[in-house]
Amino acid sequence: MLLGFSHWVVFGLLRFVPGSSLGETLEFFIYDVIKINVMLFVLIFIIGVLRSFIPFERMKRWMDLPGGLGCIFAAVFGAITPFCSCSSIPIFLAFMKAGAPLGVMFSFLVTSPIINEYLVVLMLSVFGWKITAVYVASGLAIGIAAGLVLGKMRLEKYLVEDIAGAPGAGALQLPVFSSFRSRCIYGYSEALSITKKIWLWVVIGVGVGAVIHNYVPEALIRSVIASTGIFSVPIAVLIGVPMYGSCAAIVPIAVVLFEKGVPLGTALAFMMAIAALSLPEAIMLRRAMKLPLILIFFGITTAAIIMIGYFINAVQGSLVV
Repeated sequence: MLLGFSHWVVFGLLRFVPGSSLGETLEFFIYDVIKINVMLFVLIFIIGVLRSFIPFERMKRWMDLPGGLGCIFAAVFGAITPFCSCSSIPIFLAFMKAGAPLGVMFSFLVTSPIINEYLVVLMLSVFGWKITAVYVASGLAIGIAAGLVLGKMRLEKYLVEDIAGAPGAGALQLPVFSSFRSRCIYGYSEALSITKKIWLWVVIGVGVGAVIHNYVPEALIRSVIASTGIFSVPIAVLIGVPMYGSCAAIVPIAVVLFEKGVPLGTALAFMMAIAALSLPEAIMLRRAMKLPLILIFFGITTAAIIMIGYFINAVQGSLVV
């Protein structure tokens, strides 16, 4: 319905020529701005209402599971949520508002766009179960490792306090609720407050992403990656990081790269970089994080994806028959 609405606005109401780059860019922009802002509001509202039922002490225990279990659960939760990097931000913000540990929520933020149900089905159909299983395991490993490393670095000082305060700093001190209606009012006010603070960053981020998505030539990307030899993995990742798109939408590009002789790990690392890290995502996160934290987050995740890419290239012979 939403896709049909954005299509009607651009090609019906505004009368852009179907198939034109400008029209496709505008359609992409309208669709994603509405989708992400609506999702931002609805998910924060739901989480706010649910959070009103959970005692502080119980939530605290769930968040502070020892031995990295919190990061593991967050990564698995991210794997079963069908979101792109930008669409994962509403849940990230809502849980940070609830006082979740920063490292744990980074595990979710990394894993959620890399792995999801429709991606797994698509990869099974084109790559087979072995490659799909390695990809899923690698995505989980990246999310867990990034969360553990970032959690140990104590980077809470780089959070913007009005969006996401440091864990335990009063974020979970909820009012007393007398009815379900009062809980809904609380969830509504929290969703409205956060949406008001971040909607402009969503618009800017999606605008940048729409331009990149529709104006960066796919053939140019393929030729650059295919001609860089042993350095193809880091170059593929660095090309993928500033781009924007659903990971499932990038699978056909990864297939083409692989069929043209690009090593498997390089093709999958390119896909992971586009899914987990994007320039629009960085722009949106800037409303909740200071620049040093965004750079550290992107740097650690980028390094992890590069290592996974080289690992998959090394074992490619046992995966491809």
